[in-house]
Amino acid sequence: MGEKFNMFMETVDGKFRNFVNQINEYLTANGCKCDIKLQKSGYVVSYVLNGSKRTLATFVSRKTGMRLRIYPEHIREYQSFLDSLPQKIKNEIKKASVCKRLINPDDCNPKCVMGYTFVLDGEQHQKCRYMAFQPALSEENNLYIKQFLENELRAGTIMSGQANNA
Repeated sequence: MGEKFNMFMETVDGKFRNFVNQINEYLTANGCKCDIKLQKSGYVVSYVLNGSKRTLATFVSRKTGMRLRIYPEHIREYQSFLDSLPQKIKNEIKKASVCKRLINPDDCNPKCVMGYTFVLDGEQHQKCRYMAFQPALSEENNLYIKQFLENELRAGTIMSGQANNA
């Protein structure tokens, strides 16, 4: 993985390399396996929770810059955190596609994993899991991106602990 990761890092904007490295170290230290694939749009770097097939987050390259797509399976446990996000991230979340399967399960591919139902600024949203939470790396966003991942890992640990105690 070292060589692939280094090649990926060469594609990351210099001002965000330290942050991307921090996220990589944090996620791998907290039980995630890093999976790197090269696609037409660039590298796709995913972090899969050990012992599961569940992806926690994926770095994706866009024309507008690098983004981190977050898959917050436990969003309901800490959804009040969403209200603390910068307005720009909130606007992107609100503009994201609705999850057709949540609204009408027959409207989407039955193999598609359902999206998320959550409350943001007092409004309920039902958003597509692939579009809802993918903030761009930026000076303003990076702190919130790290907090988002910390909240998700913490909630996942609490939930798995409760499942083990049941």
